[in-house]
Amino acid sequence: MYNLNIVLVEPQIPQNTGNISRTCAVTGAKLHLVKPLGFEISDKHLKRAGLDYWNKLDITYYDGLDDFFEKNPDGKFFYFTTKGKNVHSSVDYPDNSYLVFGREDAGLPEDLLYRNPDTCVRIPMRNGLRSLNLSNSVAIAVYEVLRQWDYPDLAREGRLTKYE
Repeated sequence: MYNLNIVLVEPQIPQNTGNISRTCAVTGAKLHLVKPLGFEISDKHLKRAGLDYWNKLDITYYDGLDDFFEKNPDGKFFYFTTKGKNVHSSVDYPDNSYLVFGREDAGLPEDLLYRNPDTCVRIPMRNGLRSLNLSNSVAIAVYEVLRQWDYPDLAREGRLTKYE
């Protein structure tokens, strides 16, 4: 069994976090939310975007980045940023990977990126455009890791129900 962790540092938009929570629930990834959050966990937009999957989440909250790193000393951290020099699909993700994403409006702190250049990764996109939506970026990253791990414990085929 592999251990995949999604880390949102100071997320600001409840719908993004709701969509990401749904991605985590259906893939079995753990969700880590680093405060301060730009919304309340009870926000109706967050719950609507996460649908009825909120109770299927393994979620942990932290009082800041220092608290997060102190409580997760053995993780393998990958920082998703438009400032990364490594393409996300060219990186090998080991068990206990933490995919770390920053605020929608500011990204991750540059001092964190500066100290970890080898594990800063970028999802390729056209020059001159700012960034992908956070929830889309998380989904791309999660499924790249799961592809590399051969989709452990995930259903690989569906079935028609109308014709059974």
